[in-house]
Formats: sequence, C-alpha cells, structure tokens
Amino acid sequence: MTSSTTPWPVKQYTPRHQTWPYTPSDFTRQDPSPDSSFYSSPRFVTHIDDAAISTLRSYYDAVLPRQGRILDFCSSWVSHYPPAVETAAAKGELQVIGLGMNEAELEANKVLNAGRVLVDLNVNPDIAAALREAKLLPASSSSSPSNNEESLLDASTNVVSTDYLTAPLPVLTSLHSVTKPGGKVHLVISNRCFPTKAVNRWLRVSEEERLLMIGDYLHFAGWAEIEIVELSNGRVEESGEAKGGLQGWMGWMGGGGRDPLWVVRGTRR
Repeated sequence: MTSSTTPWPVKQYTPRHQTWPYTPSDFTRQDPSPDSSFYSSPRFVTHIDDAAISTLRSYYDAVLPRQGRILDFCSSWVSHYPPAVETAAAKGELQVIGLGMNEAELEANKVLNAGRVLVDLNVNPDIAAALREAKLLPASSSSSPSNNEESLLDASTNVVSTDYLTAPLPVLTSLHSVTKPGGKVHLVISNRCFPTKAVNRWLRVSEEERLLMIGDYLHFAGWAEIEIVELSNGRVEESGEAKGGLQGWMGWMGGGGRDPLWVVRGTRR
C-alpha cells in the first residue's frame, strides 16, 4: 500500500470558500420519492465499464490496506476490490464492512466479511450511528476515537454514489469521526448516474466543478490532504498508465471509448 508511488496524475485540492457555499436547492432532485423504493429491487449490474473497473482495481491495489478495517459505503453486490484485498479479507486479516440499501445486493458481495448494514444515508446520514447500532463500533467510538482505535476505520470507499447524497456534509463528517488518524476516504467519481436521483447541482455543473465540489464536501467535513486523482480521462488511447500528465484533465467530453474515472480522497489527521 504505497499511494505515493501510484502512476496517476494527482491534483491538490485548495479550499475555495470560507463558509459552506451550497444551498438546500443544490441538493434537491428530479425524483424526490423515497430512495428505499427506488433501490428496493436488486440491480446486479456494474455502473462503470470494464476498462474503468480494471483501472479502479489497480488503484485500490495501490492504496487500500491489507489489515485493519475498510468500509464500503453506498455498497452493492461488488466492491471492485483487487485480488490481494479479497484474499486478505478471506483470511480474516482485513475486515470489510458494507453499508448500502439493498439487502440482496449486499448479501451477494462476498468480500463483506465483517458486516452488512442497511441504511438510507439520505434519511439517516450518521454513518457512526448506523455502525454502532449494528454493533460494528463500540458506543464511545464517535466521541473518543483514540480510546477505541482498533475498532475504527483504516479506509473507506464509495464508487460513483457521492452524487446521490442529499446531505453529504453530515455523512462525511460522521465518517471522519470513526476513521483512524491517518485513515483515508476514497470517493470514486465518473459521469455515469441515474439523473433523476443525482442532486440538482451535480447535473448543472462541469465535471471539473463536480470534482472540486466533492473536495469542498471533504474540506468542510474536516478531512485534510485532499487530492483529486485522475484514473482515466475517458480516452481510449490510454492504456496502463495515464499519459500526458494533467493534459486532458477535462477530456471526458471527447470522443467515446471508456468511462472517465477520478478519485477525490482525503486523510484524517
């Protein structure tokens, strides 16, 4: 696990605002019906293409721990973890918790060896409370993390689902509270979504602004060392390592070939 040696272009996020810049209208959606209904039927499909999945697995292989605890939130029937992480979970060396909305999908995800939690984060955005209720964290972890560090999270992942969060600040603030010092969150971003369920502002702004918006979320939730990692700008000429440095950072609108993919990540100090 050596994130410093990953081959992908990294752009440092710089805080842009003194106070939280978003309004409630930014988080309204075309379909305001309960998400519990929308996600009631399992979808055993992948939401990014095979090339993006392969790149994501390579990224995860470079940055995810092989021991400790990982939370995959907004999880599904597959987490796209690499074989080394799956093996560590199978051996019990790594605990992986899944938090999602469809029981059948979570049950099908075999890497989730430490627990499966059903919760709608748009109704109950407190991840810490959900984990405590599921007996996956001691009651005092949120308020006194240093006293229960072994039970806290070493890393968290979220694949193309941040755009659906109507209350991202409390979600990511709560996640920060149950992450170990030095632990990281990896928010995977593409341009694929259910548009009726994505928040209003997500659909109105450019991809670059979306990435910076996620950086804002992490900044105001207390995360540090926030970075934007370009895994793919979506162009087919990329193979293996990203080419051209940051050139093509916004190339996602160009001729097709593969899904673009980024990670916005942060660290708990």
